[in-house]
Amino acid sequence: MHNAVSVSASLGSMGLLRLFGVSWSWSLAAGLGIYLGTRSWKYFYIAARTAKRDIIGLYVLLRVKTALWRYMRNGSNIPSIFAQTVKRHPNKPALIYEATGETWTFSQLDELSNAVAHWARGQGWVSGDVVALFMESRPLQVALWLGLAKVGVEAALINFNLRHDSLLHCIGVSGSRAIVFGAELADAMLEISSSISQSMVRFSTGGDLSAEHQARLSAQPLDPILASSPRHPPSPCVPPKGMNDRLFYIYTSGTTGMPKAAIVVHSRYYRIAAFGYFAFRMSPVDIIYDCLPLYHSAGNIMGVGQCLIHGLTVVVKKKFSASRFWEDCIKYNCTVVQYIGEICRYLLSQPVRPSEKEHKVRLAVGNGLRPSVWEAFTERFGVAQIGEFYGATECNCSIANMDGKVGACGFNSRILPNVYPIRLVMVDEDSMELVRDSRGLCTPPCLAGEPGLLVGRINQQDPLRRFDGYANQDATRKKIANNVFKKNDSAYLSGVEGKAGMAAIADTTGSFDCKGFLQKVQHALPSYARPVFLRISPHVDTTGTFKIQKTRLQSEGYDPRLTTDQIYFLNTRAASYEAVDEELYNAIAEGRMSL
Repeated sequence: MHNAVSVSASLGSMGLLRLFGVSWSWSLAAGLGIYLGTRSWKYFYIAARTAKRDIIGLYVLLRVKTALWRYMRNGSNIPSIFAQTVKRHPNKPALIYEATGETWTFSQLDELSNAVAHWARGQGWVSGDVVALFMESRPLQVALWLGLAKVGVEAALINFNLRHDSLLHCIGVSGSRAIVFGAELADAMLEISSSISQSMVRFSTGGDLSAEHQARLSAQPLDPILASSPRHPPSPCVPPKGMNDRLFYIYTSGTTGMPKAAIVVHSRYYRIAAFGYFAFRMSPVDIIYDCLPLYHSAGNIMGVGQCLIHGLTVVVKKKFSASRFWEDCIKYNCTVVQYIGEICRYLLSQPVRPSEKEHKVRLAVGNGLRPSVWEAFTERFGVAQIGEFYGATECNCSIANMDGKVGACGFNSRILPNVYPIRLVMVDEDSMELVRDSRGLCTPPCLAGEPGLLVGRINQQDPLRRFDGYANQDATRKKIANNVFKKNDSAYLSGVEGKAGMAAIADTTGSFDCKGFLQKVQHALPSYARPVFLRISPHVDTTGTFKIQKTRLQSEGYDPRLTTDQIYFLNTRAASYEAVDEELYNAIAEGRMSL
């Protein structure tokens, strides 16, 4: 607000001076003087300290935005951008599959995706139809969704850890007409086969399923079909898909409910990959080690996106291995690695090996890296640059740490805050509702050190600020707030800070069965969605309107000294819930007990 007043006063004085016939040069000088005079010394101190960072950020923003507008004007989409990459690097390795050592050049990836496109069209699928992909990470998964996109069919990328109800929900919520599953997940498919609509076509890939298995699953083997499909480019889809049309769906983690199918349009795929490329100064000669799952945006967009859009080689690792991490990087001459915060902690817990300093890795890109782990990681492994960023798949308020400040996940310009309109706003800790002033708008932004909720102003005409939401419109509406920055605007609401989950259970009889509870949870939920802690209480506090009071429970956490309730911890190695005493509490707090 203060910045707007300063600008208004400056422009008003310039206009007034011009009306009185004062020259442009003197009017500009006077306007600048008034603007500077209305600012505090602290503003100029901050501006001077952050000018370099903000200029770099502005350059990256303009670079991405200019490219997006150009692609939108030309009617481009991700498959057509990939076609340009293939022309630049036809024989260069595009994807390397670490599990088999198989290398796919850009031309080979293009031809296989063409085969997928012809197969999809032969099935009678048209632009806007959805096909679910359920398999462990492999290059074929990229060829599948890319080939489907060439004929306008949208893939639903399903988490291969899901089982039972969660898996059925994800297949159903996307409206998929067919599913392609990896042979390694045949047992998971058998568990739900009878609950899937008989009209849903099923294909298996990778590995040999017996004829009996195929029959029980009503599935067809896809690999021989693709082997005999044409390899030339398919005719364009009708109607054609542009940058703001749907590319595929990526699911939220489902830690607070069933997973939501986030809509990823072509422009969102490009902007996520391009921001990472330019913000962290990657180049086409880089080789990325991608050990993150390809059903998620970090692995599929921030990682594989650099291959499809910018021509980098990506090594696809089926599953993260702390013991093999640096050996793989050396073997494939990787210069960039991807991480989530826990990956770096797992690497630090490994015994020292000579290989951990013999690699060529210069950049680690990811999110969730704690300051203490950050410094220990860079010092021990000799990685020169950390590319930390923040942003959910569907959000419009992604931020990135472009200057390497330890512990920071990004920034918002103090000089030009409205160029990228995001804000950290205050929320009521009990209700998690936005705190508003007398005008109904959000109060001034949080001060340094204050917790808040990150929001981004929505503008559907701007590819950097649009919010496409989820397949479920009710879920989309819950992520939008109105009257945030000004009257009648709308803003995307980011999520709250991720922490280990605790279930508070009211047990009035004192007969709660931890073992039975765990068995049911293991059957219904993937490992990451299971409660790490349990708190057993004779009752759960509620408000006058019968809402659960979570604030006290959150502040007390799992510290047994703060409550008389019994607290349990899920020991994944022992596959059981164990009572938390002071010794176990200290082991968890000090990081000696793995979560």
